[in-house]
Amino acid sequence: MNNINRNIFLAALMGISFGLFLKIYPQWSLYNAFLEANVIIGQLFINSLKMILVPLVFFSIVVGVSNLGNSKKSSTIWKYTLLYFFGTMSLAIFTALIIMNLVKPGMGITVDSWPEAKNAITSSLSILEFLKQFILGLFVNPFQSLSSGNILPLIIFSILIGASFNGGGTKIQAGKKVFESLYEVIMRIVNWIMMFAPIGIFSLLVTMVESQSSELFSQLSIFIITVIGIMLIHGLLIIPTLLFIITKISPLSLWSNGRPAFISAFATSSSAATLPLTLSVACNTFKVPKSIANFVLPLGATINMDGTALYEAAAALFIANLVGIDLSLSQQIILFFIAMVASIGAPGIPSAGMVTMAMVLQVLGLPLEALALLLPMDRLLDTFRTTINVEGDLVGSLIVQKVTKL
Repeated sequence: MNNINRNIFLAALMGISFGLFLKIYPQWSLYNAFLEANVIIGQLFINSLKMILVPLVFFSIVVGVSNLGNSKKSSTIWKYTLLYFFGTMSLAIFTALIIMNLVKPGMGITVDSWPEAKNAITSSLSILEFLKQFILGLFVNPFQSLSSGNILPLIIFSILIGASFNGGGTKIQAGKKVFESLYEVIMRIVNWIMMFAPIGIFSLLVTMVESQSSELFSQLSIFIITVIGIMLIHGLLIIPTLLFIITKISPLSLWSNGRPAFISAFATSSSAATLPLTLSVACNTFKVPKSIANFVLPLGATINMDGTALYEAAAALFIANLVGIDLSLSQQIILFFIAMVASIGAPGIPSAGMVTMAMVLQVLGLPLEALALLLPMDRLLDTFRTTINVEGDLVGSLIVQKVTKL
């Protein structure tokens, strides 16, 4: 993870520097030839993401949903755990949407090198008409969705397939293993694409900087500060307040006793790598029963992604501003749900946010070239995102213990 993030960061610096060079010295003899080759390389990277996006979404959601049914814990723990996870992710995304609509980073700036946005989700319908069209559009021929790259119906079909693997006999479980194997194959291809990512990011940034004014980068710093502010509001105010209201555990107690897990999350940017420490803090420090901690925390490390969800919602609004699209209420409702699904389906690979962010952009009809802006800052923001994710998991185990009275 560290090597890929470092290489992407270095490639971003080199891309910005070389873009500035081309902007200052357009008389360079290889100027036109280099730009043409650069555009081809950048589009090759974008097309490789488009190629893998649909099968990755399909197999990752099928496998993720199918694994939810493996636990034999009581239905009460299940109910409150999932209620908490989706409740806090909803609060995170809602907070992000409100603050991003108030601050509006990127508004008034246009990125000339990006293709025109498809604006795939119409804003001309009323809310009721839109919801009717949207709901009916979720259930279509799944093979048509696979071939056309229509992500939303594909997500519904993937959830149904994954749910069908919960329980069942030997033949059904054998089918589940086939999907798990195919998911591993897709992940191997994703890792190959990630090896090419620094070159692709370099090419996209060279093209963008060469044709772009410096105002974009001042807006980018405003976006970064805004996102970190949203995360701090969620992690320092909303989650601790929810914990105190339900369990009477003070925020200071949460932060001091949970410090080992939070520091590990900040340093590793991995909820999975931090899981042993989170389990230790929950069981040994907060005295959460192992029957709850061993269920809530591993599940939370997989699907409870408050920080990731709010970031992807905020990033999509930022890119929409740069493209010049003012997302309507109906579009932001779709963004709300797709950010949640994307964060749940985030694969456990370096810079996984790139893959799930690509899904969010594609659903909204926004250019995937925007990843060139988002990826270089991903490592910085990922430290905050993961810390918020782990805090949410730990608080979830404490709240579930309280409400189930176990």
